[in-house]
Amino acid sequence: MVKEISYKSPTLSTLLLDQQCACTKLMANPLLLLSLASIFSCISLAAAARAFFVFGDSLVDNGNNNYLATTARADAPPYGIDTPSHRPTGRFSNGLNIPDVISEKLGSEATLPYLSPELQGEKLLVGANFASAGIGILNDTGIQFRLYELGARRILVTGTGPLGCVPAELALRRSRNGRCDPELQRAADLFNPQLVQTLAELNGQFGSDPFLSANAFQMHMNYVYNPEAFGFRTSKVACCGQGPYNGLGLCTRASNLCQNREDYAFWDPFHPSEKACRIVVEQIMTGSVEYMKPWNLSTVLAMDAAL
Repeated sequence: MVKEISYKSPTLSTLLLDQQCACTKLMANPLLLLSLASIFSCISLAAAARAFFVFGDSLVDNGNNNYLATTARADAPPYGIDTPSHRPTGRFSNGLNIPDVISEKLGSEATLPYLSPELQGEKLLVGANFASAGIGILNDTGIQFRLYELGARRILVTGTGPLGCVPAELALRRSRNGRCDPELQRAADLFNPQLVQTLAELNGQFGSDPFLSANAFQMHMNYVYNPEAFGFRTSKVACCGQGPYNGLGLCTRASNLCQNREDYAFWDPFHPSEKACRIVVEQIMTGSVEYMKPWNLSTVLAMDAAL
């Protein structure tokens, strides 16, 4: 969620599950799909042929910006401090991010950045990550309406999270006692119900409920409101940063750095820690209708596997 581009909008994430495996079609239009901050996954019925395609912003970027001329990069320590190599990977995280954990749950290896020279041969069968930190949502892309034409049959869309609760906003708006900014929270409250309604309308248009809705706002707010219940010490102060709430600037070698990342819901001023990402993915996989409509991802995969 790096604020680099002036048209930055609430993050929309989308997971595309394609039982017809239209992966090659998606690969043919990467620039079109990149214009939307999203997660897409193309999964065939056969587990051995499973592929996962990711599109989005810094919440899901796994290193594409390392290859781009941009200041929105996570290619220096302490990013990646909790990876096996303890080195930065291009993810805005101390370790894994949401797509990585989804791949883990699916029993697949993590996707490579689409700009990586390693993405060739059999690696392409795993999928690819087209996410890029700093992008936003443009209404003129029409991607949400073209997905079905590209072969998508299961599309999971997550709305915006609690924008007013990230440490960056707490610091910028001089929050007292870590109170979430009400204006930004209202913006999320306006956006998310309209998104759910739009998905319901699209399901009615296409039939067979290809669109799945994830309540990302509530998934995140659970640990924001009650961090101790999820094993966190705080959901207000970032692990890595500077200034009030460690919410100013980016995470750098000169930043304050917490000793135990498991205690912090936020890794840096904008991005959740790996532990928080795992909590969100668990709801995506197995959550009730409060979090996932009409079904969670595990149910969808089981239904499609039975066809």
